[in-house]
Amino acid sequence: MDAIQPVSSTDPGTTAPRKPRVAVLFGGRSSEHAVSCATASSVLRAIDHDAYDVIPIGVTSTGRWVLAADDPDRWAISAGVLPQVKDGDGPGVIAPLQTTDSNLQVLEPGQVPRELGQVDVVFPLLHGPFGEDGTLQGLLELTDIRYVGAGVLASAASMDKAVMKVMLKGAGLPIGEYVVVRPGAWDRDPDAVRDDVEELGWPVFVKPARAGSSVGISKVDGPEGLDAAIVEALKHDRKLVIEAAVVGREIECAVLQAADGSVATSLPGEIEFVGEHTFYDFEAKYLDNATKLSCPADLPQDVLARVRDLSVRTFEAMNCEGLARVDFFVQADGSVVVNEINTMPGFTSSSMYPRMWAATGLEYPELIDRLIRTALARPTGLR
Repeated sequence: MDAIQPVSSTDPGTTAPRKPRVAVLFGGRSSEHAVSCATASSVLRAIDHDAYDVIPIGVTSTGRWVLAADDPDRWAISAGVLPQVKDGDGPGVIAPLQTTDSNLQVLEPGQVPRELGQVDVVFPLLHGPFGEDGTLQGLLELTDIRYVGAGVLASAASMDKAVMKVMLKGAGLPIGEYVVVRPGAWDRDPDAVRDDVEELGWPVFVKPARAGSSVGISKVDGPEGLDAAIVEALKHDRKLVIEAAVVGREIECAVLQAADGSVATSLPGEIEFVGEHTFYDFEAKYLDNATKLSCPADLPQDVLARVRDLSVRTFEAMNCEGLARVDFFVQADGSVVVNEINTMPGFTSSSMYPRMWAATGLEYPELIDRLIRTALARPTGLR
C-alpha cells in the first residue's frame, strides 16, 4: 500500500516533512467505558507508529480529557479487571475551539496551557452515548477536524435503536417486530407497556435504546421476567426498545468504505456460543471467551450474497461513513432479517469486525491504516 500523505506536509517554520498526527480518543462517559479502553489497547498495539504520530487521549467518566499513556497493557481487560481512565492518568487536554486552529493544548495544574501540536485526524474509539451517538462527531465538525467513522446524523440515528428501525423500515429493509418504551412510559402506565409487549409474543429482548456492547440487555422468556428486565434496562437509558425474538442464526457482516467512497463488505460470519450463554451478552463478548466466529458462515452462496447486499443497503440507508457492522438473523427458510447496525463496532483485535476482515484477507493493522487513510481523504464540513 502506498504511504499516506499528511494533510500538512511540514511543521510550521520548518521544511521537514512530518507524519500525520492521529489522536486516539477512548474511554468516555457511557457504560461502555471499559470496552472503549480495551479497544484503544488493541489499536495502540497495532497502529503503525512509524507512519503516524499517535496521541492517546483518554476521556474520564466525568468527561475530562487527559493525555494518556501510549501503553496497550494499561488499557487492556486483564483477568476480568475492567480498565478505566482516571484524572491522574495525565494532564488535561483542551480540544481545539475554532476552525482556524486544530492544535491540542495540554493543561497542567497551575500552569499556562502549552500546545501539543496540530491534529490531522481523530480516531474516536468511544462506544455508546457521548461518543458514538453524534455528540463527539458534532464537536469535531464544529472545528473542522477530520475523524474516522460516521458523521453526526448517522451516528445519532444508528445509536438510537428506535430511530434506526424507523429508517431501515422506511428504506424497505426487513426488520423484526418491536415496541418502543418512551421516557416515563413505564412509570406512568406499566400495564400498557406489558400489554404492548404481550402482543409481540415470547421470548422478547429488552434493550436500552441507546446503549451497545449488550449492556443492560435481557432475554425474557415470559411475563414473570419482564418487569425486572425493564428496570435493569432503565438503569442505562430512559428509552427502551423491546424486540420479538427472531428464530434464526446470528450472522454479522463488516462494511468498510474506501477513500473514493466505494463500499466493500467482508465475508459474513456466524457467532456460536460456548458454554452456558444463550445470547450475545457483555460477559460472553468480553469476559468469558464464550463465543467463536465461523467466517465465512456456513450458508448457501445466495444467502451469503443477500447478507452482503443488505449490509451495503443498510449502511447507505443510515447515511454511514467509514465503517460499520451490520447484524442479521438468517431464518430456516433462508430469509434474512436486519437486527441492527453499529457505527463504531467492537474493535479489539478479537472483536468480530476485525476478525471478519482478517478472514476476508485484510489484517488488523492494515484495517486501521485504511480507516485513517479514508478519514484523511474525507473533506470537512457538509459532504
